[in-house]
Amino acid sequence: MEKKRILAILGRPNVGKSALFNRLAGKRIAIVHAESGVTRDRLVREVVWNNERFELVDTGGVSSPSGLDVIEAGIRKQAEAALEDAAAVLLVTDIQAGLHPMDEEVANLIHRSGCPAFVAANKADGERFDAVASDFARLGFPVFPVSALQNRGMDDLMAQVFSVLPAAVNETIKTPLRVAIVGRPNVGKSSYVNRLLRSDRVIVSDVAGTTRDSIDVPFSMGTGPQARHYVLVDTAGIRRAGKIDNTVERFSLYRSEQSIKEANVVVFMLDAVQGPTAHDKKIAALICEHKRGCVILVNKWDLASGEVTQRQYGPALEKAMPFMGHCPIVFASALDGYNIRRTIEAIDTVAAQVTGTLPTGVLNRTLQEAVEKVAPPSIQGRRLRLYYATQIGTDPVCLRVFVNRPDLMRPAYEVYLERALRRRFGLEGAPIVLKYTARKSMYSETDNK
Repeated sequence: MEKKRILAILGRPNVGKSALFNRLAGKRIAIVHAESGVTRDRLVREVVWNNERFELVDTGGVSSPSGLDVIEAGIRKQAEAALEDAAAVLLVTDIQAGLHPMDEEVANLIHRSGCPAFVAANKADGERFDAVASDFARLGFPVFPVSALQNRGMDDLMAQVFSVLPAAVNETIKTPLRVAIVGRPNVGKSSYVNRLLRSDRVIVSDVAGTTRDSIDVPFSMGTGPQARHYVLVDTAGIRRAGKIDNTVERFSLYRSEQSIKEANVVVFMLDAVQGPTAHDKKIAALICEHKRGCVILVNKWDLASGEVTQRQYGPALEKAMPFMGHCPIVFASALDGYNIRRTIEAIDTVAAQVTGTLPTGVLNRTLQEAVEKVAPPSIQGRRLRLYYATQIGTDPVCLRVFVNRPDLMRPAYEVYLERALRRRFGLEGAPIVLKYTARKSMYSETDNK
């Protein structure tokens, strides 16, 4: 099976894997998230290093296979699952502690997978440590002394990694991703576009409803051949149905709804001072109905920042629209430019989620761990069994889950599975669609009980 552009990080505990992951991942996802812990806990992330995009998979510290407790055994299985999908591996070691028997154990695990690997001899905070890097050559992989905390030696290491990763495919060059800016009239959509593009490509006015039609404006995120390309769509403000009083406005409403339907990412703009209204909730429901990736942009923050904090506003917004809890929230001001750059980072992050693929091994291990933690429902003596899952589509992320009896799935358990997937993969702003298929042996006594 052809490997995706995935780099996995493996190593024993306390060698600095998380520091290396954070160094490579950087701070691109510096956004507020309504659902606490999702961004912090995710272990798979799209990374851009020297204009090269790839998927980075972090794993827990691998311990000895003998005498493992339940948590340690799960960590080891997640590491093995990551190896199934990775095109390359970083084996992280502690150069100051020297070669450890568990380093050799992890190396043997990688050798058995046949995956190309490089030793990141971490904590080489000065040249005096470089001389002992050769000790790790016994692991059977090229060795690079690095310091994740000081960003020392990382470029040399990553240059070798990119030499073995599959070539990147940038489909957005031919088919740019569509980003629709939607919201009620006069929340600042056109002002945001103008601020974003530093031009007057869109008419701005204090009179609600100035934008009558959707306007397409191209822009890109990043540089070089892997820059992600977009088309920004400024839409007419979506009025309440009872407020539409002429043919032009009916057509504007139709075009706005079409823009949502056709978008890859929707920027749902709210007025920070007014807060989410009943009509805002209807617009949010429309985004969910079409299963579009979404960034929530709270505009006019310059007018509200003295009255409420972002820590207060985020939870209140989640309480008002709990069905949008997976969407990143950015507080910004089109008037003074506050956080405008961050909105683009959020759009790029969500675009990566809705168009990306989940590593199959990690996906199935994640579902297996969820089932082991909380058993599926049992109805009239028949228990739901999950066998395996595979991704069958993107935009939205669509997974086919093979089970014994699809009719045994219940909404509450489906929500539980979605949360488990988000903890592992993040999927900020990306809807998840789970489709259940009965395995051929669904009527056997073993599967149904």
